[in-house]
Amino acid sequence: MTLQATFCATLVDEWARCGVTDAVVAPGSRSTPLAVALAGEARIRVHVMIDERSAGFFALGLGLASGVPPVVLTTSGTASVELHPSVVEAHQSRVPLVVCTADRPPELHHVGAPQTVEQARLFEGSVRWAFEPGVADEEAAHTWRSMAARAVAVAAAGPAGPGPVHLNLAFREPLVAHPGPLPAGRPRGEPWHRVAATSREAPAELVRELAGYNRRGVIVAGAGAGDPEAVQQMGRALAWPVLAEPRSGARVPAPVTVAAADALLRSRGFTTAQRPDVVLRLGAPWASRKVAEWLAGLDVPQYLVDPHGAWLDPARAATTVVSADPTSVCRGVLAAGPRPAPPEWLRGWRRAEAAAQRAFDSSLAGRRELTEPAVARTVAAELPDGAALVASSSMPVRDLEWYARPREGLSYFSNRGANGIDGVVSAAMGVAAAWPGPTTALLGDLAFLYDVNGLLAPPGGLDVSCTLVVVDNDGGGIFSFLPQATALDPDRFERLLGTPHGLDLCAVAEAHGAETCVATSLTELGEAVTKPGPGDAHGEGHRVRVVVVRTDRGANVAVHDELHQAVASALGAHDRPR
Repeated sequence: MTLQATFCATLVDEWARCGVTDAVVAPGSRSTPLAVALAGEARIRVHVMIDERSAGFFALGLGLASGVPPVVLTTSGTASVELHPSVVEAHQSRVPLVVCTADRPPELHHVGAPQTVEQARLFEGSVRWAFEPGVADEEAAHTWRSMAARAVAVAAAGPAGPGPVHLNLAFREPLVAHPGPLPAGRPRGEPWHRVAATSREAPAELVRELAGYNRRGVIVAGAGAGDPEAVQQMGRALAWPVLAEPRSGARVPAPVTVAAADALLRSRGFTTAQRPDVVLRLGAPWASRKVAEWLAGLDVPQYLVDPHGAWLDPARAATTVVSADPTSVCRGVLAAGPRPAPPEWLRGWRRAEAAAQRAFDSSLAGRRELTEPAVARTVAAELPDGAALVASSSMPVRDLEWYARPREGLSYFSNRGANGIDGVVSAAMGVAAAWPGPTTALLGDLAFLYDVNGLLAPPGGLDVSCTLVVVDNDGGGIFSFLPQATALDPDRFERLLGTPHGLDLCAVAEAHGAETCVATSLTELGEAVTKPGPGDAHGEGHRVRVVVVRTDRGANVAVHDELHQAVASALGAHDRPR
């Protein structure tokens, strides 16, 4: 078994050479050889999590915040199956991840051995590369470093973009042994393989098309839009508004920034007056259905730019899909000396954006009760510079997208690949472990309860500090915005979709070792998210504060409608929201 231990030690040494800094381990017997090797490597931080699904999302958060592939390790059987949700999310949101599942050796398959399932193609269709080397073999020792380096290289920079890779590793008993001498690595600690950067320069034809004449254009920026400063500079040079969702990084105070696009595009008079001649779409789509519907209804050229040529276009509105680096496109247009749009074009968008922001402030200031738009707007505004804000899918990511003011110094993260609410707590903890500044997550009560195991860790298993702002409206608030809310009778709707939980979320959080408080006003909420990181709740390393904000789910739709009406009124008495 020295050979098996040497195999694992070689993988870990090579991963460290490749720049891997973190590994997440879910305890189990069959994975012992690799877990021991990881724990013995000083260059890699090891985070131990009890729940395998949580371990997968914690690793996802690490990769999301750092851009460096972490390793996540489980034992065999259904433990490995628990990683599937996080693998799917990593695949769809392009998060680098090295997934290692321990397995039984071939002789224990198909004979009823415990904790044995078919794992070799477990994540088929959701990984950039999958490999099963079999039980460690001395004849293959010369390939071990190559396999380890390739896994990191493909996860970080494969041809389809960053994403998960899967190594299914079979181990025989005994599972504990000391490694022998490792196969030699590259000189000076270099990794065995590197991936050369692929050139994704902006096509000259696209640059000429965008810069060539003074058309009225719009830039729609989502996650992955490229360098935010380049996006802003191009917007100013073209005199085009930048409809910037928070994850784009381009939602900063600037003359071209439009943050209230969802509310503005609900107003018929505005959309008629501010109809563009061309649209440049950078990065992933907004969550807003209104933005998507507006784009789908435009009969104008729409250029969708993605570094890997992905068709991020559910409405199929793009006329041209461009496989190019968005930053390269922005800089190419700037270098071409673009002719700006007529001055009144940008002025119309700027006036509307300013009116919408005033309408939000005025409408929300007149309320005594806490509302979900105000909670999102306050959290985004009050977090200190250098903070990370993790937004759950469902309503939190939408409320931040629709109502968060432009600001500097805040980085947004969200699991918007598959758009699920699973794993949000764990992903936020992973972001906190990788992010140099404070980390806060905004999530709903069901997302919190669904992943409350993300708070579980053995003593010393995690060393993170994170604040979770949990909006407690006693159920699934987003469903009240759907046709089902009026199509079903109230009792059936509540049972099937509203799903009230009736739980004391502070008691749930405290049972998992977290500090808790209830914010009953926006002032208290602001104080809760700006105070120093939570104290040591477990006694060793694991520090989580849960801030519960209680809102009225029944009134939430009306609050959103009133905000949209306030914006429409601010734009002109003839305008009405759609």
